[in-house]
Amino acid sequence: MNRPRPRRRPLAILSVVLTAVAAVLVGAAGPAAAAAPYCGITWGSLPEAHDDLADREVVNDVRAGRHDCYDRLVIDLGGQDSSFGSYDVRYVPQVIADGSGAVVPVRGGAALQIIVGAPAYDEHGATYAPADPREVVDVRGFTTFRQVAWAGSFEGQTTLGVGVRARLPFRVFTLPGTPFSDQGPRLVIDVAHHW
Repeated sequence: MNRPRPRRRPLAILSVVLTAVAAVLVGAAGPAAAAAPYCGITWGSLPEAHDDLADREVVNDVRAGRHDCYDRLVIDLGGQDSSFGSYDVRYVPQVIADGSGAVVPVRGGAALQIIVGAPAYDEHGATYAPADPREVVDVRGFTTFRQVAWAGSFEGQTTLGVGVRARLPFRVFTLPGTPFSDQGPRLVIDVAHHW
């Protein structure tokens, strides 16, 4: 007596074949390529600091500007040198005022504290005094900045608090000036619009 041969299950075979093909395709594709950085920006959000004990500048002005990929804060300095290099810029839970230790509130999702190794005064008095310490620079309409607040100038340093939309990448650098002129060095802080 002839017995009928068992039939192979076509769905089971098809399932095994499709699983094998999928494994090969996924393996061939490899890991997904990392997304390109926003505007080519490779900055981070960790503190940036530099200490040059030879600096003898004073703060003369604070201004801000908007760019396609970032908002910029510029601190104009004046003094005897053409260069400058004393600063500490970092995200903090709260901006603290120089001298008093009081909290300086700033709008936004993150607070960036900028300590400049230069006073806003000299032997003749103030070299810079904002008209409104809560709104040192008008940043209405800026993409990243929400507020620039004065946190004081005490014992040779000046502190500003910048309210930022979120904890975003930033960079800090200095630009040289011409000694004993209106073209002093500048401290520049750029904060990206996005990661």
